[in-house]
Amino acid sequence: MSPAAPVSPVSTRRVVVVLAGAGTMVSLMQTLVIPLLPELPRLLHTSTANASWVITATLLTSAVATPLLGRLGDLYGRRRLMLTAVLSLTAGSLVCALGSTLLTMVMGRTLQGLGISVIPLGISIMRDVLPSERLGPAVALMSSSLGVGGALGLPLSATVAQHLGWHAPFWFAVGLGCVFAVLIIAVVPESPVRVRQRFDAPGAVGLSVGLVALLLPISKGGDWGWTSMPVLGLLTVSAVVLGSWAMWELRAAAPIVDLRSSARRPVLMTNLATVAVGFAMYSANLLGPQMLQLPTATGYGQGLSMLQAGLLMAPGGLAMMAFSPVAARMSQAFGPRSCLLLGTMVICCGNVLAQLLIGTAWGVLVFTIVNSAGVGFAYAAMPNLIMRSVPVSETAAANGLNSLARSLGTSTASTVIGLVLGQLTIQLGSVAVPSETGIRVCLAIGAAGALLATLVELAIPVRPAPQPPRAPVGSLEKITRPATG
Repeated sequence: MSPAAPVSPVSTRRVVVVLAGAGTMVSLMQTLVIPLLPELPRLLHTSTANASWVITATLLTSAVATPLLGRLGDLYGRRRLMLTAVLSLTAGSLVCALGSTLLTMVMGRTLQGLGISVIPLGISIMRDVLPSERLGPAVALMSSSLGVGGALGLPLSATVAQHLGWHAPFWFAVGLGCVFAVLIIAVVPESPVRVRQRFDAPGAVGLSVGLVALLLPISKGGDWGWTSMPVLGLLTVSAVVLGSWAMWELRAAAPIVDLRSSARRPVLMTNLATVAVGFAMYSANLLGPQMLQLPTATGYGQGLSMLQAGLLMAPGGLAMMAFSPVAARMSQAFGPRSCLLLGTMVICCGNVLAQLLIGTAWGVLVFTIVNSAGVGFAYAAMPNLIMRSVPVSETAAANGLNSLARSLGTSTASTVIGLVLGQLTIQLGSVAVPSETGIRVCLAIGAAGALLATLVELAIPVRPAPQPPRAPVGSLEKITRPATG
């Protein structure tokens, strides 16, 4: 079929704004319940351990959904699947807004978890519809939306909940979801690329079961006990299922994840680095509020409220967005590998700076901004490294796998930081709180993770390697679409 008509410059700007806005909205939803966590057991009439399922449900759904919706986007249309993800997020927000029980909250948050797929799907649409000279800056902006939404979500949700009640943030999310669903329909063109293959249903089931069995004990190991039967049993199930899944995928004619392509050095090293960067980013998100909110009697805490701490953390997300065009220009001038290397080195420096400036609010602010700038450089480079190494027909699935790598990093960070801070404590009256030593150890772990990522990135080829064979002749089609203006 004939190639798709080019998108006009005005339409290009609109597409980028809507996609980046949708990414910001989705990442904002991930932090929506954090200000509510201390009150959720009382509000939902349940225990603290049960209330944590409100977070775990979203984590599991988002990890499973990103590679699956990415592949479905390759097969059936990326805009269509993006719209599905936004509508699922909106429906989940509505369930949470209308419910007041643990079951309804977990159901709603499970539906919200599908929304994180908007970011890799949006990046894939950009590759398909934007001119090459606009792709780098647009991808950098879309990647930075993850940090911007996360940084702004904390103070915004705390303010709305404080003045309008705890259901209000979810009603706010319903409104945002409806707005962006309409904007996506009106502004974003469907990707002209479509793969004519069967959906790998056995592969999808195997990947879903294996990931849930892996991530659930990582998330709940601290509560259940790392040597408990549920944790050991789930880890065993994960190893068996993912091993069997890998053998199936290697034989499948149209796998849900092309493991041969994913095992190529540029893709594999980028995804490994993504795990480390995700770990470093989430570590900062966990440590910053601790250092700002814990009492001054700890020797490093600032005794601030949740809202005050959120406002001090917000500049980090804004820094990520501000540095995204700089990262895009650097990536175009020197290559995405150099941009990724700079990003992880900046993250490492941010954690070292935090060691030197511990005990001051402005020190936490500097740590947050420097760390976020490094993450911004890294996130701007990763999709470009992935996309230059895979065929167009696998773009969404490959970006979804990269998002999964980020989820593995954040899940591991939550577990490791929680373990360290839970072990290295001091007593303040009858309450045990993290000690300064615990905070310093976590910062050292964050720096070591960023340094490890830098070493991994050195194995990424400077120049893009030849891409693997594309989909068989006749299985990839171009769909014509009119230019929008």
